[in-house]
Amino acid sequence: MSDDFPIRVEQRGGVAVWTLDRPDRMNALSREMLLAIGKLSREAATNASVRAIVVTGAGDKAFCAGADLKERRTMSDDDVRGILDLYRSELGPLDRSPKPVVAAINGVAFGGGLELALVCDLRVASAAAVLGLPETSIAVIPGAGGTQRLPRIVGEGRAKEMILLARRLPAAEALAWGLVNRVTPIGVSVVEDAVEWIRPIAEGAPLAQAAALEAVDAGRDAPLATGLLLERVSYEKTLVSEDRREALAAFAAKRPPRFHGR
Repeated sequence: MSDDFPIRVEQRGGVAVWTLDRPDRMNALSREMLLAIGKLSREAATNASVRAIVVTGAGDKAFCAGADLKERRTMSDDDVRGILDLYRSELGPLDRSPKPVVAAINGVAFGGGLELALVCDLRVASAAAVLGLPETSIAVIPGAGGTQRLPRIVGEGRAKEMILLARRLPAAEALAWGLVNRVTPIGVSVVEDAVEWIRPIAEGAPLAQAAALEAVDAGRDAPLATGLLLERVSYEKTLVSEDRREALAAFAAKRPPRFHGR
């Protein structure tokens, strides 16, 4: 990547670690940052060396503080509409990624920053992290999917409480609400903790993981009967895979399986 690319990229085994790299702006979501997320997401979808993705922020203060309000001050209403379109077009590939995506929330995750974390499949937060959707306090509403994804994760009542009261949740409360899956112990790097925690994903069967994500996501808003049919379609992809046969052979030989995503 070029020196001015706003995301640092590194590979740790099968895990790609993307670091939003604008610490002077609290890793805010500028237009360039959104385009970079979309670019990396599209590339990772077909990169066999990437088994999982961890998204985090540079520094120890912010995962992402949301929209770049300095940038917004110079925008017309139509410019802002264009940014809202980018939220859908550039965060969409991450939302639909066949590779499991984990947010390693190393500090504040406000507004669009929390909405980015909500796009991810799993969320790990540092003990000092704070999460919130404060948009109504500045006379707008969440515009990157927060009004839709948050209720699906924490329930409608708690989502309305967070949005209408502009509630900011500390990590422990976010864990109790189910907004994050894990809180990293004090003194431990949230990225290191996240990478170690998802080791079963990095070493697991990528086709099965992609099929599981597909089934869960496709059936989210469907009636149960439809969801069960969608599950069967996704299951079929794993049934005929080499990985499934490898798993059976490994079980019989009493050895760890070696999955290749085929």
